[in-house]
Amino acid sequence: MNATINPTILTPLLDVLDLVGIALFALSGAVIAAKQRQTFVTMAFFALVTGVGGGTVRDLLIDAPVFWMRDPWVAAVCLSTALLAWFTPVRLWDGKLIAYADGAGLAAYAVLGSAKALAYGIPPVPAALMGVITGCVGGIIRDVVAGRPSIIMSPELYVTAAALSSALCIGGMLAARHFGMPDSWAWGIAFACGFALRSAAIRWEIGLPSYRAGD
Repeated sequence: MNATINPTILTPLLDVLDLVGIALFALSGAVIAAKQRQTFVTMAFFALVTGVGGGTVRDLLIDAPVFWMRDPWVAAVCLSTALLAWFTPVRLWDGKLIAYADGAGLAAYAVLGSAKALAYGIPPVPAALMGVITGCVGGIIRDVVAGRPSIIMSPELYVTAAALSSALCIGGMLAARHFGMPDSWAWGIAFACGFALRSAAIRWEIGLPSYRAGD
């Protein structure tokens, strides 16, 4: 079944969230390659795959044009981010700074993904799941290619933060339409709450309880 496509998919605010999410995810990919002493070509590849991976899967699933194939800024942002990582000392990204950057990208991308899916006529629950996929898949691809354990395999709050942003985005947009309000307030709140939850998880190492049945 073809979705009813709303021609007005992105607004300036979502455009900003899109580029912010791409840049932050691309940075996390490039820094991981830098820490492994890879070449610039590898760093650029990591930046691109991490930056566009989740959005590409989302667009294929909702039957939308793959976003970065039509936007000249996306690849440029990824490559510029790789250059930034190449010309800065890797110790600058040690500690939790890159984790917070990744968390901001996660929340931004979750909001963008769920909002775009809803605009393409996807029902609310699958649209929220598209936000989770948009936010998480790029990082999963990055970790698999780098040969490192993926964060989704740990109890730390990561997917949960993306799910919170996505659910608040969808719920807020539906409420905004009901009350005749702009969607922008829902996007801002959804981003802030998701990023706050992810930041709290990073700061205090908050995680979900692990499965223990049969122990």
